[in-house]
Amino acid sequence: MQDLKNLNESEKIAELNKRSNKKRKFSVGYMFIAPWYTAYTLFALVPMLMSIYMSFTDWPVIGEPTWVGLRNFQDLLTDRAFRNSLFVTARYALVSVPLGMIASFTVALVMASNTKGLNVYRTIYYLPAVVSGVAVGIIWRWIFDPRNGLINNLLAIIGIQGPAWLNDPTWVLPSYVIMSLWGAGAGMLTYLVSINEVPKDLHEAAKIQGAGYFRRIFLIVLPYVRSILYYNLIMGIIGAFKKFNDAYILGGAGNQGQFILLQIYDTAFTFFKMGYASAMSWVFLLIVLSITLVVFRFTDFWQYSQQNEE
Repeated sequence: MQDLKNLNESEKIAELNKRSNKKRKFSVGYMFIAPWYTAYTLFALVPMLMSIYMSFTDWPVIGEPTWVGLRNFQDLLTDRAFRNSLFVTARYALVSVPLGMIASFTVALVMASNTKGLNVYRTIYYLPAVVSGVAVGIIWRWIFDPRNGLINNLLAIIGIQGPAWLNDPTWVLPSYVIMSLWGAGAGMLTYLVSINEVPKDLHEAAKIQGAGYFRRIFLIVLPYVRSILYYNLIMGIIGAFKKFNDAYILGGAGNQGQFILLQIYDTAFTFFKMGYASAMSWVFLLIVLSITLVVFRFTDFWQYSQQNEE
């Protein structure tokens, strides 16, 4: 900002007009983003602050909240249902995230080839990612039906008696893992873009040196799409811990389908323990945040090691 005292009359007018134009631009910009900030404040920030307060209270929804301090968090340490939901969610994430990444990457490799009707195949693989979670749950309820389900009927044709799937505690986790592969097309798109950006010269040079297809995948493609791998890993972990829609519809025998978000929902809206559910939510947030930070630290360490080797 220039000092107006040191300017002549024409320069003062130019400087004032310049400042006026800047203010006008700022005001227009703030006007456009004001609806977003208003919605974020009303529907995200305020509920978060209220949830922090409620986590220190005993609030049965009907009636006034009673301040209990850290008692809700202390009770979580001995809550078997909460520990079971964390264990179920962690097991699901540990199995489904790697399998989902492998499936997405494999499909992306196939889609990156010069196959006829490629655009049609890409659309078909991506469609499940945009289907409503409720609709997906209803579809898989029929697929996993022990008596008239699609999978067991197909197995019966070749003389195999299918399992009870979601009605058998042993098969609940495999059922949800199979369901998770349904949405592999979402990750496929990000891999596909990165694979197509790999320079063709690298593949040609590797071919001249005698490198086969799978060797080129491990030595050229995977290092090139490393950042996308990390992105999908983190998003996959967050998505696995946020599993709710189909679990709410399908459930699972022996509480093996009681994921953490479903446990929080039942605590708040079935048992009307809103304060206790808020405490669960914040503990859940800290767990997911900690896992994400560990992945980030591992990623930074691995990249640093790779750079030193190079």
